[in-house]
Amino acid sequence: MRTQSLLKLTPIVALAVMISCSSGANSGTDTAAAGTETVREKPKVKIESVNAEDVEQLSEFTASVQAEVSNRIAPQTPVRIQQLHVEVGDRVSKGQLLATMDDTNLKQSKIQIDNQETEFKRIDELYKVGGVSKSVWDAQKTGLDVAKETYRNLRENNQLMSPIAGIVTARNYDNGDMYSGQQPVYVVQQIRPVKLRVNVSEAFYTQVKKGMEVRVRLDVYGEEEFRGRVSLIYPTIDEATRTFPVELRIDNSDERVRPGMFARVTMNFGTLSHIVVPDQAIVKQIGSGDRYIYVYDNGKVSYQKVELGRRMGNRYEVLSGVESGDQVVVVGQSRLMEGTEVDVVQ
Repeated sequence: MRTQSLLKLTPIVALAVMISCSSGANSGTDTAAAGTETVREKPKVKIESVNAEDVEQLSEFTASVQAEVSNRIAPQTPVRIQQLHVEVGDRVSKGQLLATMDDTNLKQSKIQIDNQETEFKRIDELYKVGGVSKSVWDAQKTGLDVAKETYRNLRENNQLMSPIAGIVTARNYDNGDMYSGQQPVYVVQQIRPVKLRVNVSEAFYTQVKKGMEVRVRLDVYGEEEFRGRVSLIYPTIDEATRTFPVELRIDNSDERVRPGMFARVTMNFGTLSHIVVPDQAIVKQIGSGDRYIYVYDNGKVSYQKVELGRRMGNRYEVLSGVESGDQVVVVGQSRLMEGTEVDVVQ
């Protein structure tokens, strides 16, 4: 009796299992279908239109300030220093006495001249009456001339004078030292005006003119600007660097600019009409120095390589890569690539 009951239940259980499996399969199919209907959200970006503007063509160069004239003051031959009359930092005038050398040799030379002059007078009297030959007279005259030249040279080197008006920037000896010839006794520099020398790209060779005004900033004075002018343009181009030297002068009437200071020189080569873009639009390619901008057009963006000029605050001059009227992405570049469809938001 029990066996017959079990046999009757078996078909019912099988049917229930089949219905359950069918329901599970249908459920999985429905879920997959729902997934294929999910739409991926487009990246949201902000864009700005860019246009051409007149941009000053400024180029910056670095240089060290140099004295207009720098004189190394020293005697011609080794001699002991008797007295130094000025110190480093002193302003001196042209012709001012700087140092006096030991005059022992000078005194000896003067005695020698006096003796030779006396002897020459005696020879000259004899020569006039035929007492000595012309060759003896010539030899005595030559010896006297050499002695006078030696004395003149010693006298000039006994007192060291400043050949220029300027400032003493170096003193290498003390009173009583023996001048050895290795270093000058003094260095005197003229610093009204001062000069700078920069190397300018050959592309600007026809644009640099004598008298052209330049702006100079010195690190020691921060952003304060000094005015200078082009004073000398070298006539040749360096084949290795493709640059040419240009000398600039600053009047420096207040003497605030000193030799050795580090300077940044800005030269203005006029204006050109170039595209200007916000700095937010610039994308740097990782691993290279290339710069790119995403340009928006008809719902998509394109990846444009650009050549940048100078930076002006929070904007860049663009030399190539975009055109006037282009719309560029300024926010939201992180999810973009070439041809990405985007939504523009305000």
